[in-house]
Amino acid sequence: MKGSDLLVAALENEGVDRIFGVPGEENLDVVESLRRSSIEFVVTRHEQPAAFLAATYGRLTGKPGVALSTLGPGALNFVTGAAYGFLGGMPMVLITGQKAIRQSRQAHFQIVDVVAAMRPLTKQSQQIVSASSIPTLVRNAFRIAAEERPGPVHLELPEDVAAEEAGDAPLVPAHAAELPVPSPEAIKHASDLILAAKFPLLMFGAGASRPQLAPALSDFVRHVRIPFFNTQMGKGAVGGASDFYLGTAALSERDYVHKAIDRADLIVTIGHETVEKPPFLMSQGRHQVIHVGFVSATVEEVYFPQAEVIGDIAKGLDLLAGQLEGRLKTNPDWAVLRKDILDHITDRAEEDRFPLTPQRIVHDVRQVMPPDGIVALDNGMYKIWFARNYRTDVANTLLLDNALATMGAGLPSGMMAALLYPQRRVLVVAGDGGFMMNSQELETARRMKLNLVVLIIEDHAYGMIRWKQAVDGFADWGLTFDNPDFVAYAAAYGARGRRVTTASGLAPALEEAFSAGGLHLITVPIDYSENIRVLVDELRHMQD
Repeated sequence: MKGSDLLVAALENEGVDRIFGVPGEENLDVVESLRRSSIEFVVTRHEQPAAFLAATYGRLTGKPGVALSTLGPGALNFVTGAAYGFLGGMPMVLITGQKAIRQSRQAHFQIVDVVAAMRPLTKQSQQIVSASSIPTLVRNAFRIAAEERPGPVHLELPEDVAAEEAGDAPLVPAHAAELPVPSPEAIKHASDLILAAKFPLLMFGAGASRPQLAPALSDFVRHVRIPFFNTQMGKGAVGGASDFYLGTAALSERDYVHKAIDRADLIVTIGHETVEKPPFLMSQGRHQVIHVGFVSATVEEVYFPQAEVIGDIAKGLDLLAGQLEGRLKTNPDWAVLRKDILDHITDRAEEDRFPLTPQRIVHDVRQVMPPDGIVALDNGMYKIWFARNYRTDVANTLLLDNALATMGAGLPSGMMAALLYPQRRVLVVAGDGGFMMNSQELETARRMKLNLVVLIIEDHAYGMIRWKQAVDGFADWGLTFDNPDFVAYAAAYGARGRRVTTASGLAPALEEAFSAGGLHLITVPIDYSENIRVLVDELRHMQD
């Protein structure tokens, strides 16, 4: 058995069923070994979306996704995807090729130090120098990628090691890793602080969106009956239909949900990871904060909790609920504040203006998506509107990136969701700027026969930066562009395209696309004047 065969056998041993990527000369041995394996190799049209696909697999399953590239330029195209998984806490294993390391017949042609380039963007980056070490290194890569805090691991396989005879190198059995249980002292200290608070408030962050956590989080809210809000990436950790839901912190301050944050004298953050844009800004003497997490808090200028409960979040919350259940009374002021917050957020959601307002787009998408339907967002101004206005009842049904916050990830993210959940409705929402960054993957989606609807929000500009440009008082310059005919563009890829031309046309267009099945591209123009009216003028007036 040669090194590439052993690598593929080790991947099968980890339960890998698909690998995404673009092969090259230096990993043809691996491609041949994959051909004879049980693993499906999904060829993408660029390495970056292959990494996004692998990261989203990790995000939705808790198990590392795998992506493959060749050396040099192909490997470096993984960099953004690695950072996406690293900041977003998504387990993944990136495998790249390299020239032979025992000879140098092509000098430095295409050779860059990919291991060093990946080191600051991964939990571990390592070159494989011996075929016999492959089983150990693969097992270790998957273990490191999946353990808290999850993220990417990079393995570089030189072509001579891939072709080398490995001899008798047994595979390493996988085993589940147990998380430590928070200490009784930490539970007691946290419960004492909560019981002493007049206005305790819960916040669910990105780390609360781990696939296995949803039941425990909902049970905790039901038992302790403390109002909660969430960060953008914590959205859906507990269903937004709960009577205790106060909203989503899509901005760092001065939004309507910050009325509740300002009222609180104690905030219990659950799974908060400071890679997200801050959901609130701590300051001395403002309120106390308890950090509940898999790992200790990262202390920042705006986040310095006074108490921590560290370990298995589900078990920790169960122990904490045992100390609190039946001992807390919900302050009636929360109900009044909740109604005020949610009324403001839903304002003008059914307005008939055309082009459509962001509120109307979010409203109409919510109408056609069932509770378990998945919306995968790219990055743009619309992300703030979906974070604020879109109500979620099921965990991981609004996939957005508020960590690296990169454009171009929305389509691959939605593709992976459609691949994992073929019976559920999956919608990609992307701006015209972000969509075009990886639009070539429409061909991959069609080849994979995915049922997927892509909604392009069209404003012919990099809209979020244009908004910031206006807010900061700069001239409107340098951020606009032209677009292709998206209906014709869809047809060129074998998809069905449609343009929304009336205010009432979006919901029926989405419904017809989902009912028909297959790959659809729908484009809708947006009126972004609401950005200034709501997110600047209205919120400034509220603050005054």
